[in-house]
Amino acid sequence: MKTVRLDKFLSVNTKYSRSEIKKLVKAGKVTVDGVAAKDYDIHISAANSEITVNSQKIEYKKYVYLIMNKPAGILSACNDKSRKTVVDLVGEEYKHFSLFPVGRLDKDTTGILLLTNDGEFAHKVISPKSNIEKSYIATVDDVPPKDLPQRFKEGIVLADGTVCKSAKAEILKDNKVRIVLTEGKYHQIKRMLGVVGLGVNALHRERIGKITLPENLLPGECVELFDKEICTFFP
Repeated sequence: MKTVRLDKFLSVNTKYSRSEIKKLVKAGKVTVDGVAAKDYDIHISAANSEITVNSQKIEYKKYVYLIMNKPAGILSACNDKSRKTVVDLVGEEYKHFSLFPVGRLDKDTTGILLLTNDGEFAHKVISPKSNIEKSYIATVDDVPPKDLPQRFKEGIVLADGTVCKSAKAEILKDNKVRIVLTEGKYHQIKRMLGVVGLGVNALHRERIGKITLPENLLPGECVELFDKEICTFFP
């Protein structure tokens, strides 16, 4: 049975710092299986021990998965000295999980973005080998050519000679195009549309795999994904 130090367990699963945890244990505010903990460095079963702080049960979470409705003007990064990042927008209850974005959206691109502390999951989601679809709505600066879907299906060759995988393109109303990719090259959609003579005025990601952006999720807000939803990425 794998065990972990009590203070480490609490630092990962609560908002408390190590120094605060020590004070709470000393004050008798932390219990393990109904008994007040005497020391902060005792070992517990992370998955099976019942831990409370100030009479509140602490749930064990190794990994966290969040959907964010990314607003424009925010960096898809963990930290930046001068600009706000998506991690800065995460609620206090998740700050201690050392979250990072799964892949990147350009600063001015909006829509669904995943954040997690599960490196293996993140790698699988963004790997072209996983063939996980990412669906975008692009607002372009001219009328899309009628052969756009066929050209995207055949695989666009970028200006620098990079060959893109076959992608789906659907021409919508009001100079909008839905594009579905299974890879994520640098500025890929803007570069692909540039090849066919279109500039991108706005870009919004609406779906990753089977997970769509919740309609009631406001820009900058997050909602947690759970096991049933996570499993849809890798059936």
